Amino acid sequence: MPLPDQTQPRHRPPLVELHMMLVPIIERWTRGVEDCSTPIASLTFFRREAPTEPAICLVEPSVVLVVQGKKRMWLGGNAYDYDTGHTLITSLELPANSEVVVASPAQPCLGLALKLDLRVMAELVAHSGLPSPRGKLSDSGMGIGVLTPQVLEPFQRLLDLLDEPEAIEVLSPLILREIYYRLLMSDQAARLRQIVSVGSQSHRIAKAIDWLKLNYSTPLSIDELSGRVQMSSSSFHHHFRQLTGMSPLQYQKWLRLSEARRLMLDAHLDAASSAYQVGYESPSQFSREYSRLFGAPPRRDIENLRLAVAHGEA
Repeated sequence: MPLPDQTQPRHRPPLVELHMMLVPIIERWTRGVEDCSTPIASLTFFRREAPTEPAICLVEPSVVLVVQGKKRMWLGGNAYDYDTGHTLITSLELPANSEVVVASPAQPCLGLALKLDLRVMAELVAHSGLPSPRGKLSDSGMGIGVLTPQVLEPFQRLLDLLDEPEAIEVLSPLILREIYYRLLMSDQAARLRQIVSVGSQSHRIAKAIDWLKLNYSTPLSIDELSGRVQMSSSSFHHHFRQLTGMSPLQYQKWLRLSEARRLMLDAHLDAASSAYQVGYESPSQFSREYSRLFGAPPRRDIENLRLAVAHGEA
């Protein structure tokens, strides 16, 4: 009996078949909840049974897949639509607005988000001899990629591990490396490589964002922060806005207001105390900017959020 020809590429299931494998897994894990963590620390699932209005969120460096339905992300006034044929790739921590476009109780919008380990991706770029990505360099920290069976198949194997929990610790790092490799070979490779390439403008902006997250309550000097990441003030401001859709001051303001909202909701602080804690000197200015971002004054917004939680809507 002749041996199989090892030179022939192995058969890959088509996208539709792979999606059919993933839908019941995510459906089972998210039954009765909208968002669900998993035993794989970087992997979460989501489920929505109706279209939603845009909701403010902070998107971490991640890849997001929809296996049923359709979603849209808004960044700096630009819309990024993704569905079963496309992935959302984010290479920076970006304040954005997320909405569900297509969903119903019979066919909920189902999907997953995988937080990317940029250090592992940088290692792959440095040591794996990957070819240079084709196409022009990315000018945004967010983009839509075409989903291929090569990218989706390792996701299917990653989700299969959830039914084999004793194997997760050993096998998930190997599958995650394959997913990163596939992404670095995809049409979004340029976007990802810019961030993980030490010394690039995008990598410097990522370092500035890390500093802002730790020091959001302190007064911001653009000259000082641009100096920290070895960029001129004008170049820093230009590249920051290009990648994030907002200025450094707007980004800091978003961080402050989001943290104040968390303090009022989780720690039960009042608006004035939260404002001072995140760096505001004027409660009235805080209230104006909070209303502009969240659509309601602090007290009413928090009351609405707690009411939604009580009725199982959040």
